[in-house]
Amino acid sequence: MQIQPRQRILDIWRATIRMSYPDGDWQFGGRDGANSISDAEQLLCIIAPATEIPLFRLDNPDAANRDVLDALSGLGDDIQVPQRLIKAINTYLDTYTDKDGTPRFSGGSYFRAGGVDNGISDEQRRLDVVDSFSISVTLMLAVVGFTRVFRQIVSRPALLGEVDRLEAAASKRLSAAMVGLLRSFTVNVFSADDDFGRELVRLVNQERRPTRMVVDELREALREINARLRDDVTIGSGAAEGSELDLPNRLFECGWSWGIVREAPQIETSDVGTQGPGAAQNAPYLYFTTVACDAIQALSSERTRLLGLLDEAQLKLAQALQLRFELTRSYWAVIATFGGGRWPLEDLPWRTTDGIEFDYFTLLVGGMVMQNMIATRASDADLRRVGSVLEELANRSRITRRSSERESALDVHHPGLRFPLEGSDSAGGPRLSWTVADLSPLLLKRTLTVAGLLNDGTVRSRLLDLSDDMWKHLEGRIIGDGLPEGLWDQPGRTYPQLDVKFTDASWYFTKRVVDCLVTAARIINEDPLSSDLLADIAADLLNEAEHLYDRERLNNSTYSGQSLGEQLNQIGVDLERARTVRRERPGVAVAVTEEVLRKLDRLSAARRAHSGAY
Repeated sequence: MQIQPRQRILDIWRATIRMSYPDGDWQFGGRDGANSISDAEQLLCIIAPATEIPLFRLDNPDAANRDVLDALSGLGDDIQVPQRLIKAINTYLDTYTDKDGTPRFSGGSYFRAGGVDNGISDEQRRLDVVDSFSISVTLMLAVVGFTRVFRQIVSRPALLGEVDRLEAAASKRLSAAMVGLLRSFTVNVFSADDDFGRELVRLVNQERRPTRMVVDELREALREINARLRDDVTIGSGAAEGSELDLPNRLFECGWSWGIVREAPQIETSDVGTQGPGAAQNAPYLYFTTVACDAIQALSSERTRLLGLLDEAQLKLAQALQLRFELTRSYWAVIATFGGGRWPLEDLPWRTTDGIEFDYFTLLVGGMVMQNMIATRASDADLRRVGSVLEELANRSRITRRSSERESALDVHHPGLRFPLEGSDSAGGPRLSWTVADLSPLLLKRTLTVAGLLNDGTVRSRLLDLSDDMWKHLEGRIIGDGLPEGLWDQPGRTYPQLDVKFTDASWYFTKRVVDCLVTAARIINEDPLSSDLLADIAADLLNEAEHLYDRERLNNSTYSGQSLGEQLNQIGVDLERARTVRRERPGVAVAVTEEVLRKLDRLSAARRAHSGAY
């Protein structure tokens, strides 16, 4: 792997501090202006690596690495860095909390109307959006974990009070974000004979079989998910459709809408402020479903459990969200891999039930399929099929294949894919839209994830090579001059046909590149693949080496000299090392044992020369 996550993350930190802390005070805002999502992305460019990768930790300055602190020297010394980060996070929490103490999760400047932000009413800008709920879950979990560790080394009462205030505010926003996700979940039920049903059947019917047969098989494949949605989803939105799920000839889809759905019930929980009415369409959006699933995974992560980041009320909310995550993940995995021949996922591009098709949707669904494969411990054969889809996506989106002209495939990079937010006009004003342009970093992250799951060394190597090609593509899009130098995104550097140049950093894009680097660091920290063939070779070499070692010890006199005794002792240590690592690192065992055999051969030759036996 040619990606160097340590050095790249440190470079991003230096550039982020240069942009965010120019005059002794944290400045929010980037290419898309300040809002609850972009500002969280800006903070996560630093907080995410600091809490997810041990070598970047900042919660204990005494244990922090020197190069890590040097990269953040723009914030001050090793004592000032965590304190000023705490101040910046407190500013974020204060900014996006109403006067009555209710956390706000508005889309703000990320909302568009017809591709621009003109004509949008203030009430529309204040609409809650799932992207804000999701990123708040990620950021607040990181912040609460940071404060839990940092508190242990704080001695000044004033600073301790600030840490306590931060943790309380972060915990409240975390609870409110979880409530928002529960109220944004939706189950869309429809007849197999209407437009939605026909699109879904067309998608899964890759073998072109009779429609009625496909509908019956699909209902059977979804029977357990159907039952759990009907019986187990009892709080928040998505539960009211249970009776319709029982009707014959009914199909459904589940996931997250773009915001709190219309008529979503309020949730009884600890104080999270006012739970406002919903405006979003009661139907799932693939993009928002994906970001919600990624955030919910963090609620059940090992770090969350070990540090005890959730209180009793939050554990209850997390359990309800985990149920929805599992059902959603399983649903889309069934749809994407339905049938005995070509998977619907392999029929690019993915087509939604409302008739819209994009390669980007294939990537989103592929991510949920991968999450399900992790849970079910899928075979290498299935992982290879997903890997082949990712390779094809890299080609089709002109990441690994050259584009010589201005073509539609480049639109996914700039200006990005835009989709309408149905129901947003009910707040007064035009119908809003949402733009996504993160295919490149998201594709790299998914490719790294699949490579990390594979046990087949050949396929794993091919996907890691593909990851290197994608990283070269992303490197080419780094802003190369001005204050945001070293951050993203400048697509015109890779695609001159786009004829666009930005002067501000996109925290939206940069944060997703950081996610890729965090994923790469995790894979590098894992143990290498263990080869059964190498393990067998290592065992045979060890058998021979141990026999020759025993013979040398038998045939050499105890009066042969101190040097020979030291050599034999060192050989014994090397053999023990080879035996210890043979199963986990057979290649290392082979290398160590081969060196031992060379030493033993030299000792044997020297002994025979001394005795005159040739």
